[in-house]
Amino acid sequence: MNLKPYRQVLAVRGVRPLLLIGILARVPATATGMALTLFVSSAGQTWARAGLVVGAFTVGAAVGQPLTGRLVDRRGLRAAMVFTTFAQLVIWPVMPLLPYLGVVVAAAAVGALAPPVFPAVRLGLTALVPADDRRAAFALDSMIVELSYMVGPATAVVVATSVSPAAGLYALAAGMAVSGFLLCWLNPPTQPEGHEIPEVAPPRRTWFSPGLVALMVAGASATFVLSASELALVATLRETGQAQWTGLAIAVWCAYSLMGGLVFGSGRWRVSALGLIGALGLLTIPVGLAGGNVLLLLLFLLPSGVLCAPAMTAANDNLTRIVPPASLGEATGVLGSAFLVGIALGSPFGGTIIDSAGPGWAFAAAGAVSAVLVLAGVPFYRRQERLTAAAEARRLAEAGEVPAGAAADGAPQAGVAGGPAQPGVAEDGGPHVREPQPAAAQR
Repeated sequence: MNLKPYRQVLAVRGVRPLLLIGILARVPATATGMALTLFVSSAGQTWARAGLVVGAFTVGAAVGQPLTGRLVDRRGLRAAMVFTTFAQLVIWPVMPLLPYLGVVVAAAAVGALAPPVFPAVRLGLTALVPADDRRAAFALDSMIVELSYMVGPATAVVVATSVSPAAGLYALAAGMAVSGFLLCWLNPPTQPEGHEIPEVAPPRRTWFSPGLVALMVAGASATFVLSASELALVATLRETGQAQWTGLAIAVWCAYSLMGGLVFGSGRWRVSALGLIGALGLLTIPVGLAGGNVLLLLLFLLPSGVLCAPAMTAANDNLTRIVPPASLGEATGVLGSAFLVGIALGSPFGGTIIDSAGPGWAFAAAGAVSAVLVLAGVPFYRRQERLTAAAEARRLAEAGEVPAGAAADGAPQAGVAGGPAQPGVAEDGGPHVREPQPAAAQR
């Protein structure tokens, strides 16, 4: 395996501290859902009510991420981090004092005002790393997210059980404060070199295109199938009396994703995000055939599992190709919201299929729905890439870098893998389609 792309990324000034702080800052963020669940359930409420609180947090985050991203685009990361970190310090400590309905409202508020930890790292990587190395950078980021999800929820369980569930919320407030302080101190760039924050925001109609909607739908379908599959995996093992293997099975599944991300980030081949996510859905369909055999189940999870991190890597990388830097913060928030929508729909969908037909059919149904959604978006995304490639070709021609209409080596492909190369786009220009928060959302 070629590790040169990773060495090149880590050699870029500012990347190593950004990734290190990204690990530390994401641990409290990934612990949020588990901490809320344990707090509400320990107060004598039903699991359904605990799920409602987590759902309120998810809805709040889906609404708030684009707004926070726009604040980053207009005022910079430090201003957004100061505002949202202060909000976390105010809301989390008072939550244990509130009645149940107050907790629901507070969860929605704290989700809407969540610090942009995940977008901050990805925007920083986009600004620091050259375009040709971003896939390796986003692959590193996806693997770091996987590690954070291995640590965060487990830490929430330890604090809640060894101290108290309320202490878990206080610990979250402290963790959010430390995360906000570290990111404010580092203050990574959010615009590539040579780009400044514009005084007037570019109109949304200039970048919120059908192609971006197609990428959002694909991102939502990825987390949709992952969320439903996670529930189906747990249900399969419980139904066959093998619930004790659940933790190991999920850990192995995460390891598959880490391996896939490592290999994918080291390559230079061009793959569309939609192609990867569509394959993720298709390869999930047969997982239910393994039944309750743990070894077979782990084997059947391998093909789709290795595509988890690559799919998220591809989605984030493709986003940087079709959205201008001045609006990338808001666009990253929009894509993050799509991830959260996928999670919010995937779990109840999977649960419904499990109740009516069994967990094996939940894998098949979720995979099929995901693949169909991606397929529906392919024509719109291909058109977006043609338009973006043409605009980049004109820009290069006007700058005298590439003759108008001339084909350049390494021109990006349009649409899914194997699409036609676009004329007049240099290796480092145009939307290279070579291809990422609730666990599945930021994986």
